[in-house]
Amino acid sequence: MRARILDVGADLFQRHGYNATSMHDVVRAAGTTGGALHHHFATKKSLGLAVIAERVAPEVEATAIQPVSNASSAASGIRAVFNGVADTLEHNRAVTGCPLNNLALELSLADPDFREAVNAVFDRWRAALSFRLHADHPEMDEARAHDLATLVVASYSGAMAMAKTSQSAAPLRACATQLETLLRRT
Repeated sequence: MRARILDVGADLFQRHGYNATSMHDVVRAAGTTGGALHHHFATKKSLGLAVIAERVAPEVEATAIQPVSNASSAASGIRAVFNGVADTLEHNRAVTGCPLNNLALELSLADPDFREAVNAVFDRWRAALSFRLHADHPEMDEARAHDLATLVVASYSGAMAMAKTSQSAAPLRACATQLETLLRRT
């Protein structure tokens, strides 16, 4: 039941936003009772923080961190991530945005606990990218690798925002090409 509530909460927060989703919406969509929901999540905030930790962070790990870590190079991994997400968006014929970005934009100024939770996911993503960039280019100092990792994450976040507003994966594909070119020259 807890996993189903988390899945439903993550989906509703993604499609409608955290603030526009009520606990009643979660109960109804999960096909449960208010008592069952509150047994697992006493407050909407506790549900939101659990969604970040148990759904959003693992999704970032699986779709953005591991593919780069496992690729032949950071540049090819980053391109694969951007293009893989673009392929998924085109297959789904809808862009609801990045779950991490959506929550970051909606909640970071509203609550310090949400800000810390979202920032921790961004920090993990940047740290993994920085590590891989530095491993690929040992001559690159760690500060430069961190800055490049920040550029990659910011490019992804911006491309997803543009993809959401245009309902097109084109911004992701454009950033993938340009980032790969930039990183291969590094």
